[in-house]
Amino acid sequence: MNNENYVKGIIFGIICIILVGLQPVIANSRPIVLDPYFFAAMTCIVEAIIFFPLMLIERRKIKDSYEKDKIKSEELSSLLNGWKKNKLLLIYLGINFGIAQILFFLGYQLAGAINGSLAQKTVVIFGLFFGYLINQEKISKTQIIFSIVLLLGLLLAVTGGSFNLLEFNIGVLLIIITATLWMLAHAFTKPLLDKQEVTPTFMVFIRNSLSGVFLITSYIIIFSVDSLFLLFDSLNLFYIIAMGIAYGLGLFCWYKVLAYLGTSKGTAMTSGTPIITIIFAIIILGELFTIYHLIGTIIVIISVIIIVRPQKNES
Repeated sequence: MNNENYVKGIIFGIICIILVGLQPVIANSRPIVLDPYFFAAMTCIVEAIIFFPLMLIERRKIKDSYEKDKIKSEELSSLLNGWKKNKLLLIYLGINFGIAQILFFLGYQLAGAINGSLAQKTVVIFGLFFGYLINQEKISKTQIIFSIVLLLGLLLAVTGGSFNLLEFNIGVLLIIITATLWMLAHAFTKPLLDKQEVTPTFMVFIRNSLSGVFLITSYIIIFSVDSLFLLFDSLNLFYIIAMGIAYGLGLFCWYKVLAYLGTSKGTAMTSGTPIITIIFAIIILGELFTIYHLIGTIIVIISVIIIVRPQKNES
């Protein structure tokens, strides 16, 4: 890894940490009229709009690579049109991420930004589980041990040290379910990326486009088309755009971090997103930060770093 790429990875990583850390704060400070369902639908649409030009630029670069003989015609066809062989999977992914987006906002609303941000780190556990179950990826004993440690740290934080499951916040459970849905979908997506039948940018665009259409259509059917008038309120529109930017650009920066630093270093670096959430949740939302949150946060972050680091038996 050259120094230039390393510096780029660090810069994108810092931006990613800030944007992802701000997401729970933006979500929980939004106007009450923006319910999780409608807010999720509009966030997906804004994300799709953000990634549309990025996807077009990427496809243009792929064509340029072919014209310069950097890639073969088979690779060109696969990268540009491979998604057509996976239409049913893409529809599933759109519905999956749409439902997950609703649970994401509802979970944070019930759990609070601090507890929710810690619960969101369970994605590394479900990433291991579905990677093993679906893609036959190996799991080490160290990863299993620190997955348990992570859960204990989370439980310590959200129960205030009592470890009483009866006090377990339902919002935290919803965030954990969201993490499950995310990583299940990612496990199904990975083979497509490995076979170069889609690119990350195209995948984010298409899944958010499908999620947005699915959510806004079902919302209008279940509730009323009158809800669209919420978009004419400048404050509502501000929070919708802000959430879409924080989510969409945060995801774009995450893919850049992966490209420049790799999965293990990138995930380790961005494991500190709860710190940003905690700072702004205290300042903006007035949430209470306890000693149990502090200890739990340290345990969760250290566990994530150890879980994602390359194992000795891996190349």
